[in-house]
Amino acid sequence: MDQVLLAYGSGGSMMHDLIDKMFIEAYGSDVLKRGDDAAVLPLTSNAIKNVEEPDRLAFTTDTFVVTPHFFPGGDIGRLAVCGTVNDLATSGAIPQWLSVAFVLEEGYPLENLRKICASIAGTAREAGVSIVTGDTKVVNRGHGDGIYINTGGVGLVPHGVNLSGANCQVGDRILVSGTLGDHGIAIISAREELALSTTIESDAAPLNHLMAAVLKAAPNTHCFRDPTRGGLASTLNELANQSNVTIYVDEESVPAKDQVRGVCDMLGFDVMQVANEGKIVCAVPADEADAALAAMQSTKYGEDAAIIGEICATDDAATNDSNNPKVYVRTAYGSKRILDMLVGEQLPRIC
Repeated sequence: MDQVLLAYGSGGSMMHDLIDKMFIEAYGSDVLKRGDDAAVLPLTSNAIKNVEEPDRLAFTTDTFVVTPHFFPGGDIGRLAVCGTVNDLATSGAIPQWLSVAFVLEEGYPLENLRKICASIAGTAREAGVSIVTGDTKVVNRGHGDGIYINTGGVGLVPHGVNLSGANCQVGDRILVSGTLGDHGIAIISAREELALSTTIESDAAPLNHLMAAVLKAAPNTHCFRDPTRGGLASTLNELANQSNVTIYVDEESVPAKDQVRGVCDMLGFDVMQVANEGKIVCAVPADEADAALAAMQSTKYGEDAAIIGEICATDDAATNDSNNPKVYVRTAYGSKRILDMLVGEQLPRIC
């Protein structure tokens, strides 16, 4: 058969065949190949990859329901690995191990599943993580929209690393690792079959190596955050509220592709509110900002990085908003406007 059958979720021989021939062959690590109900993972220093003096664990989980499942620049499998790896790395952790669980709909094409598994495998290799456990469930036709993926991730936090959205300091510079809005506009273009002159591709990418480079160059970095749903606007508002600060963004410094801006103008979107899946925002002390920027720009996914703003106290005379954290955009015309967090659902099923 060339489609998912209910029997693939039965726990019997057909499910084991699917696991062996689809998942194990694509990305089976030594731990996954054991077939145990839980992954037993090493914590001795000689068995851990790329981490010196780890003293804490970072753990995250996510679920991916994006539609369509394949889009310019990626697919739901690449998205699942990138999203989980990036969430771990924003905490300062070195990502190590992932779980990947599937909810499959009866009738889903096995060829599509095979492509998604290959994408998961390739992205995991790029990020340097191992997939060590997983699960498979099959639901009746018409009840699952083809495929959903749930992931979990574990990373190890080196001694002395302390990153949080609550750590932003007055005087910090705000950096973004590249152009905004690529993922959101790629998804809506594919979903609505917009007739564009060139293809806008998703920016889905594992950014753990980029963040590690920033921490090496700017060891006093205060926080990382990935501006996914809600985009840069929601991320900066979250940071402002967590740290009780006011953030200023220079509109002309914010990188975005001309075509992405054009689609946003056509649809009435603010590019700073559009979702990203391969970008990082960070708050860095002013005296380390140039080093952090150079580190970003030296990596594969940071060539378009920019310093876009700064952090001020909430009682700064320029804001007239004592104890009321806000995000402001300085426009090209010398004025300023409030950059609000996204309200409602701009684009459902984005990740």
